[in-house]
Amino acid sequence: MNLNLPTWITLSRLLSIPIILYLLQSPTNEHRTVALFVFLLASLTDWVDGYLARRLDQVTELGKFLDPLVDKLLVLSTLLALIQIGLVPAWGVCLILTRELIISGWRINPSLSGSSSILGANIWGKCKTFSQILSIALLLSPVNFSWALAVFWLSVLLTLISGIIYLLPGRDR
Repeated sequence: MNLNLPTWITLSRLLSIPIILYLLQSPTNEHRTVALFVFLLASLTDWVDGYLARRLDQVTELGKFLDPLVDKLLVLSTLLALIQIGLVPAWGVCLILTRELIISGWRINPSLSGSSSILGANIWGKCKTFSQILSIALLLSPVNFSWALAVFWLSVLLTLISGIIYLLPGRDR
């Protein structure tokens, strides 16, 4: 397996997860601020690896598989930490987790998706990912908590909508 630069950048995003989880074990204001910075930096690499893969003509099936998987690990692990410190309800995160598991299987299983290769994210998936990143960033930051929670619920809604759209027959994927 030959790993190109965009794939290495994708894999580097994994390194942020234990750092964020460690910082949120004792969520002081300082730890949350550092966790926010690490989370946003890791989230930015999602754009960078995609840009480089397209720009350098290095889009691969491995990259199309790993990129959304690593995104999900980053988002879901951080959301689980936010459950632990009481900032989000577990059932909201469970809805996100359920959608992610179903659609991940749908995207990589050709018999389910009707495609012979791994499907990339559509515009709804991209909006879902952006809203999840925004909600986590707001929950980690010192902004008004009710706004952060409202954006979290918006991300749950977009997550469910994007999942339903993926599952509808004949829809743009």
